[in-house]
Amino acid sequence: MSKLKIGIIGLGGIADFHSEGILASGEAEIWAICDEDEKRLAARRAQWNIPEDRAYLSYTELLRNPEVDAVTIGTPTVSHFAIAMAAIEHGKPFALEKPVGMNAEEAAALRAALQNKPLPHMICFSYRYKAAARYAKQLIEEGRLGTIRHVYSQYLQDWGIHEDIPLVWRFVQSVTGSGAFGDLGCHILDLTRFLVGNTQRVIADADTIIKQRDLLDGSGQGEVDVDDFCHVLSRMEGGISASMLISRFAYGRGNYQQIEIYGSRGALVYTLDAADSLQVKFKEEGDEQFRPVDIPDHCRTGQMQAFFRLLSGQGDGMDATIEDGYINQLAVDAIIQSFTEERWITIQQ
Repeated sequence: MSKLKIGIIGLGGIADFHSEGILASGEAEIWAICDEDEKRLAARRAQWNIPEDRAYLSYTELLRNPEVDAVTIGTPTVSHFAIAMAAIEHGKPFALEKPVGMNAEEAAALRAALQNKPLPHMICFSYRYKAAARYAKQLIEEGRLGTIRHVYSQYLQDWGIHEDIPLVWRFVQSVTGSGAFGDLGCHILDLTRFLVGNTQRVIADADTIIKQRDLLDGSGQGEVDVDDFCHVLSRMEGGISASMLISRFAYGRGNYQQIEIYGSRGALVYTLDAADSLQVKFKEEGDEQFRPVDIPDHCRTGQMQAFFRLLSGQGDGMDATIEDGYINQLAVDAIIQSFTEERWITIQQ
């Protein structure tokens, strides 16, 4: 069988993750690439040995290529909506990086477009593909925890702590939409929803720690106008009380996640650091303390491989869709509103 011909739109850091999954698969190949930065485009073209006529500065030109079977979209948030909408118009299945857009209105418009013109698509909430998270979902669905009472979660990084990092796009609201919460917190929102259910109301506190950073062109400094950290209290469906701690200023943390879920008959702790792991404690098994569990092989998969299965009609139903992205964006917007207005916000579905 011929390989799927994948176009990569956006050649920044996330393209390394997308390309790794494509290159590791026997079912797909990097066929075309696109970025508005000519130097970056040339470097990636050399890296992946892409012919010059399949390296584009314009995403619309790439989408017009009839040989491209599907695309990944890994650009800054401000352009997600326009590129995804163009992919729909050109009938190109796509994997879109999170968050879906700058706000829920953009996510709603994409949802409507896909309802009118259905296409295979994926929103890249990549931690759905961690084996420990998938096994945690299985254990919860089997009822091993009983009635869930609490969900405590955190996603911590430390890269923002470095004052010499310039004013890159992730620090600029007009390009990124929101800061640490939109970048990291949306993953935790999706993962807790994937495992447990919807968040219904929130109250949040956030702030900017380093308020000025050097401009990229060296001409002075500019304002950081997004959150560096965000702490959230929330109520989930079923009366579950939850919390989220999100920061780019957690010294010593690279890409650290932990989700603790406590029920009436058991509990589990999902952790991601160097690798993902799961610990459990079950009443029915007489556990005296939390113990690590082995993850079954059927829980192991990769995001890009899942995308390729989706394209061939063999998806497992666990991929995030535009509906998931829309619900996630509603919660992100509500949390931003909460820490801006300093009050509880009910999320309107």
